[in-house]
This record gives sequence, C-alpha cells and structure tokens, in this order.
Amino acid sequence: MLNLPGEGTRNDLEAAWNFCYAAPLEQGSHNMLTDRRDFLSILAGLVATPAGAQGLRSPAMSRVTAFAFHFASLDGGDIQLAEYAGKPILIVNTASLCGFTPQYAGLQQLWTRYRDRGLLIVGVPSNDFGGQEPGTAADIAETAIQEYGVTFPIAAKAEVRGPAAHPFYKWAAAQRPLDTPRWNFHKYLIGRDGLIAASFSTETEPTEPRVLAAIEKELGRPVID
Repeated sequence: MLNLPGEGTRNDLEAAWNFCYAAPLEQGSHNMLTDRRDFLSILAGLVATPAGAQGLRSPAMSRVTAFAFHFASLDGGDIQLAEYAGKPILIVNTASLCGFTPQYAGLQQLWTRYRDRGLLIVGVPSNDFGGQEPGTAADIAETAIQEYGVTFPIAAKAEVRGPAAHPFYKWAAAQRPLDTPRWNFHKYLIGRDGLIAASFSTETEPTEPRVLAAIEKELGRPVID
C-alpha cells in the first residue's frame, strides 16, 4: 500500500482522480481499465515529482505535474513520463498528412542534439485537425520512422482537444488555457519541475532559435533531487 504523508495527500488524490475519471462515458467498459491505469500512473507521478514525497507537504509541490501522465506507445508499450521526472520533455501533437509533417525532421534533429543531455521528445499522433492522421499505427510508423527517420518515442494516436482529450492535454489546457493546440505540431516544453515552461505554435519550427533557447534554459537548470 502506498502511504503519502501530509494533509496535502487528500488533495493530491482528489486531483489525480479528477484527471483520470474525466473520460466520456460513451467509451464504455474499457474506461475502467484505462482509468485505473491512469490513476495509478498519476500516483506514481506525484511521488516521482523531483521534490519527492517530502514535497507533498508543501501546497506548491503537491500540484499534479506532467510526470503524472503516461501515453500508450505506438508499438504497444507505454511511455511513462514519471520515468523522466526532473528532465525536460517536449510533447508535440503530430500528423502524417499535414503541410507541417516535415517538422518531424526538425524534431529528430533536436532529439539527436539534446537526448544525451536529458531531453525527452514525445510525438503524439492525432486526427483532430483536418483529419490528417487517419491511418493505422503502421501507417503512422511508415511516415514518422521510415520516411523521416524518427527515433524518439511516438505515442499511439490520441485526441488532444475536447472532452475526449488525453489526460495530459486536459491538464495542459487547464495550466495554459490560451496555449492549447490549434493545429498539428503544437509543442509543449515541460520543465524540470514538471510544469509547462513554454509552448510553441504550429508555425514555429523545432529548430528555431527561441525553441533552442528554451530547451537550453531548462537543460541548464539544476537537476532537482
């Protein structure tokens, strides 16, 4: 049994529960398993937040962070952000048939340049904008991996807006309501503290100086034990 000290624990659990059980009812009984996995993942993320369990006694550190979430992986695995707690993460909603699809190449350049310094990049395929990700996992892999040589993690196709949005995107919208994705290849940069450090619009190329500067800034911050 997981024991978390401090009065803030109840708020943490309630926040986690609210994020996990926000999925629409029409998804059916499959929600029970998915919700349970999300709930356990959020608990893991709360513990893995760099301040550790001691930080849960502080209201500022008891906030749900990005490290509480996970994505199903395109290859059938699981991308647990808690495993990267304390490291910057760039999360990008992608699409295979979009005019901005060549940004995969720029994202791969970022991954090659910064992965050894701790940056994680996660591509999240979505059919939300223009129906430009209509294919199967194999189709997505054909574009991302075969055509653009992507080696960073790619999530399974997910919704990134609306009532059925992935829990991470619901959380991000609550954190930055004016910076939500409006098209494919929107970019969230998560800082070492697990909060949104910056966001970049679709039109912003992954290798633009201000993106590089934001990543460098986060990588330059002290690692939080």
